[in-house]
Amino acid sequence: MCRIVTLWCIVLAYVTLGCIIFPGTVSAAPSTCAPTRVDGLGPFYEPNAPERDHTGQGLVIAGTVRSAQDCSPLHGAVIEWWSANSRGDYDNAHRATQRASTDGSYQYTTDFPGRYPGRPPHVHVRVTAPGHRTLVTQVYPQQAQTALKVDLVLTPQ
Repeated sequence: MCRIVTLWCIVLAYVTLGCIIFPGTVSAAPSTCAPTRVDGLGPFYEPNAPERDHTGQGLVIAGTVRSAQDCSPLHGAVIEWWSANSRGDYDNAHRATQRASTDGSYQYTTDFPGRYPGRPPHVHVRVTAPGHRTLVTQVYPQQAQTALKVDLVLTPQ
């Protein structure tokens, strides 16, 4: 009898916390998203990179640009990318600007970034969208990683 009561208490707790959703019920989507962590711009940012969605091959970064206010996609957000080449040097071949699609999604393909002294491999990102603060962050792929899903969440002004 004690086991049955314990089991029902666990089920009740899971239902109350929303861990179990019964058929026909609706789960509410989160009304806010946590903003993407801000990271350093670095000394190698240059504006006006060419519009393109690839600067190499082997590493694909994809996701959605969203508003932290309500998680809505930010279509047309401008995304700027820059990273070091395989020798660890920043060059124009690894700079790009692209716009998020109508559903806020993006996909960027580049070479795996080279190391330069004192830093792990990383790709710089700067994102702007009307009514939102500019986001400057970095993406840190792990060795041998070929794809990353990264939602970029901007804070409203």
